[in-house]
Amino acid sequence: MTASLVISAPASGVGKTTLTLALARAYRDRGLKVQCFKSGPDYIDTAFHAAAAGRTSVNIDSWAMHREAIEALASRGANADLVLAEGSMGLFDGVATRGLSGTGATSDIAEMMGWPVLLVIDPSGQAQTAAAVAAGLRDFRAGVRLAGVVLNRVASTRHEDLVRRAMAGAGIAVFGALPRHAAISLPKRHLGLVQAEEQGEVDGLIAEAARFVAEHVDLDAVLQSAACASTAPCAAHGPSVKPPGQRIALARDGAFSFVYPHMLEAWRAAGAEIATFSPLADEGPDDSADVCWLPGGYPELHAGQLAANRQFRRALKSFAETRPVHGECGGYMVLGTALTEGGGTRHEMTGLLGLETSFAQRRMHLGYRLAELALPMPGYQARALLRGHEFHYSTIVSQPDTPLAIVRDATGAVVAETGSRRGYATGTFFHLIAEDR
Repeated sequence: MTASLVISAPASGVGKTTLTLALARAYRDRGLKVQCFKSGPDYIDTAFHAAAAGRTSVNIDSWAMHREAIEALASRGANADLVLAEGSMGLFDGVATRGLSGTGATSDIAEMMGWPVLLVIDPSGQAQTAAAVAAGLRDFRAGVRLAGVVLNRVASTRHEDLVRRAMAGAGIAVFGALPRHAAISLPKRHLGLVQAEEQGEVDGLIAEAARFVAEHVDLDAVLQSAACASTAPCAAHGPSVKPPGQRIALARDGAFSFVYPHMLEAWRAAGAEIATFSPLADEGPDDSADVCWLPGGYPELHAGQLAANRQFRRALKSFAETRPVHGECGGYMVLGTALTEGGGTRHEMTGLLGLETSFAQRRMHLGYRLAELALPMPGYQARALLRGHEFHYSTIVSQPDTPLAIVRDATGAVVAETGSRRGYATGTFFHLIAEDR
């Protein structure tokens, strides 16, 4: 039997990730096997989960995945002592139109799996009202069960006492209260946390967070509040993700790192081999590969270096003369003709596609995407329906090539980010999560 909790909050920026990492490491230090998940399309937090728990974390997404696929992914917790599923945004925040098994809200996962919710509440600028917020979240949806709360960023002992008394009056358990502690703050940038692999001090940060939380939170009470459920290995298949080829050359470094772990696992499970290379190190794709995949990441932070790396650009162009090359979001931008960074400097990219993008005037593009392919892309034929997620701040200056797909947002409205195809090169602004079937 596995104890399970969903870590959620009323909103983003309250401390869900820090608490999840701290609990994962604290319980791991006690000798427990901890399996983490991330609810929603976040490709950064899972790497931090893995660093904290020592096990691969994967995304589970009610908008983009069927229930059977979510249950199959969740079954990896069968041999763990504790499952910690970190939510995204606020507990009930999702899109307006239901997807394959829900709206993408964390509450969908909590109800579907029967996992109780541990709320992170930041009572800054309030006191008793924090209990009203927690009570409202507890009572909003009948199928979602609240285990209790952890208070974050309490101002003083008196402040904590006021909030605790109000929570007790509302019948809500408080497992602990965390004072402000700058030493456990994780660095951020425009797409979220600075990636785990970029932070040499990440293990120390997690260790300090675990120590701090263990000092201020009743870990035994938290564990006792977690639901114990049978999570036996599931025979059902995970999300429908086809490998783009038999041997895949995968760009992987600080500029290209936004890859969902369940995608790589699905590729390998289907018998595909993955050979990584680093464009930032001026490396080209393995010539023995039959397809090249450039995931998203932060090419805008490395545009000058990518433009100067002639061996990478030359090898990629040579590869694309005979074999498919696909780019997602940042990878798509690098396949284009040029990328203008935030300061206004324009850098030539590989030129395999006509796309030109600019960060000089930032505009956020964020949301789920449903794409119907007009043309084939690696792994999928025309007319395939693909579910994914888009998140970037670039503006399209030019997108002259043949559109790859008709792309809609979660409401069904058509968006301009159609993706492109030219010869063997294809690209999309959305990150693929699963095929819609």
